Amino acid sequence: MANVVIIGAQWGDEGKGKVVDIYTEYAKQIVRYQGGNNAGHTLVVGDEKVVLHLIPSGILHAGKRCVIGNGVVLDQKVFLAEIEGIKQRGYFKDDSQLLVDSNLHVIMPWHKAIDLAREKDASRKIGTTGRGIGPAYEDKIGRRGIRMSDLVKPQLFRRKLQEVLPEKNFLLEKFFGEAPLDEEQIFTEYSGYAKQIEKYIGCCSSSLNAAILAGDNLLFEGAQGTLLDIDHGTYPYVTSSSTCIGGVSTGTGVAPCHITGVIGITKAYCTRVGEGPFPTELHDEMGENLRKAGQEFGATTGRPRRCGWFDAVAIREAVRLNGLTGLAVTKLDVLNELDSIKVCTAYSYKGQLLEEFPRDADILHDCKPVYEEFDGWQSNICSATSMADLPAAAKAYLAKLEELAGCPIALVSIGPRRDQTIQVSNPFV
Repeated sequence: MANVVIIGAQWGDEGKGKVVDIYTEYAKQIVRYQGGNNAGHTLVVGDEKVVLHLIPSGILHAGKRCVIGNGVVLDQKVFLAEIEGIKQRGYFKDDSQLLVDSNLHVIMPWHKAIDLAREKDASRKIGTTGRGIGPAYEDKIGRRGIRMSDLVKPQLFRRKLQEVLPEKNFLLEKFFGEAPLDEEQIFTEYSGYAKQIEKYIGCCSSSLNAAILAGDNLLFEGAQGTLLDIDHGTYPYVTSSSTCIGGVSTGTGVAPCHITGVIGITKAYCTRVGEGPFPTELHDEMGENLRKAGQEFGATTGRPRRCGWFDAVAIREAVRLNGLTGLAVTKLDVLNELDSIKVCTAYSYKGQLLEEFPRDADILHDCKPVYEEFDGWQSNICSATSMADLPAAAKAYLAKLEELAGCPIALVSIGPRRDQTIQVSNPFV
């Protein structure tokens, strides 16, 4: 039995979708434990590109069970549209493949309205996706949220709606200057969603723990990245959930003792979407070249990603926080044409050399990267099938990343397709 967690080791968008899809072969159940449809996991199946925002990547594989845990916040409209799109492509033929936890919180119209209103104000802008994720988590923590189990009970849903909506409309009208929301319209629309989703609802914790006792392999799929964690990320430029290892247990009801491996996903360079400090960001032609070569545009928002060199200081932080047992390095092929490649090994801050990631975002903003330069390989590596097939310069680069991170490399992605992957070791074997 193996229960493996996939975690973003940077600022998100590291290529988790492909890695999860590869490891799905070895798992019986694939579990999403936090975030919402602010995530965008891109998969390439043959010549077909599939982008999933809520449903775990395992849904593309027959016989796999996909679980959306209590730590997720769910936009029901997006969720149902995603199901329809997957089924139209010929996947997800058995409804028993999907389980949605009854205790997860639902993203309501006011969450999206408040999110968008805040982003209009430059003084409040932090670069969110505008999907209502943050406001939904605010209400969850404030004990004002509406859970999936509430929606399937019409009288309870009506009561909660009448308790919450007046306050939200007051905020929208009096503070943001936005139009109020209609109670009856919301009740009718979201009650309809609940009826369609009810067949998928159950208890994630009971189901997963029963699977563990039965000896099933489980794969836990995270969204966003370590440096966007609400507690450990570059606050306030973070997401609103626990993207680190702790979010797995709180977001699923599976105890930490059952986790057998933690794979951190990192690009061979670095990207970030939205506001916030980014020490290795490149504001020059090289940054634009990385963006174009890596097709660095958000799967959820379409926004161009900020690009920079690999940051070993940040990776060491991810290794420590998550107890990473292996690294999956993605998009190594994006560096194919470069004659030289830089890696940030430390930061310079007001005359001091920092080798640990600063906890204060203001300090991080003023940090300057200290680089070590490496030879590029200037050749196409996309057809390599093993580490031995890679050019000497590529192998040297990976060895240095492994050394700087203090964590062994388990997988290297050298292209978008499933077969363009080198597995060094397998956490399920």
